[in-house]
Amino acid sequence: MITRTLSRLLVGSLLLAVSGYAMAEAPKPAKSGYEFVKEETRAMQDDEVENTGYIAVEQGRELFNQKPASGKSCASCHGEKGEKLDVQKLARYPIYDKALGGVVRLDDRINICREKQSGDTPLAAHSAELIALETFVRNLAIGEPVNVQTDGEMADVLKKGEELYRIRFGLIDMSCAHCHDSYPGQFIRGQKISQGQGNGFPAYRLDTGEMANLDLRIKQCLVLMRAEPFAPDAEESKLLGAYIMSRSNGLKIETPAMRY
Repeated sequence: MITRTLSRLLVGSLLLAVSGYAMAEAPKPAKSGYEFVKEETRAMQDDEVENTGYIAVEQGRELFNQKPASGKSCASCHGEKGEKLDVQKLARYPIYDKALGGVVRLDDRINICREKQSGDTPLAAHSAELIALETFVRNLAIGEPVNVQTDGEMADVLKKGEELYRIRFGLIDMSCAHCHDSYPGQFIRGQKISQGQGNGFPAYRLDTGEMANLDLRIKQCLVLMRAEPFAPDAEESKLLGAYIMSRSNGLKIETPAMRY
């Protein structure tokens, strides 16, 4: 069933064409958000002691090894330190899996595995526990280049995601592209606007004092745009997140990054 937001995409594209407004192309070369934060923030990210995100890595490690009352822990299959996981495969998330209904994000995969192996109730989206697990697993691939599939069945997914990225939302009537394609490097509230890349997520946000995965960060942006955020399991969430992460292809995974 097509949602109201998706049905707006064609209308939005038509209005832009009629108005003659040309949206900026994605900036090239792709630059990590690391290049746009303050020097002291970069220093904090580079120091595992100073980087608050590593608290989430350790919390995720504990949860990864935690054995439920019935079934297996994550470590039962993947090793105590996650050493049996393929970091190159981790760098490909989100992926397309037709059997699982389409786009599968890393936190989706974690919940699917937990439910399958132990019968556990899925962890709530954006919960501290799920983000900690995602942070631990993503951190295993730190330094690996993001490599989201862009062909095959993912090609149509990314096209729809880009349309969402460029459509205007909320009372402010802005799109993601307005900030991250047209004005990267410019200042807003004393902070530089980045290209909106996803390679550092989950990341520790200095502004809110919490860990945020990419989906949560998108929702926080929508709130700032005075728009109603998508539900965590909404198709729009998965499409937009997949497109944003695909823009980071070739950038090294920095999880846990530190971002404003």
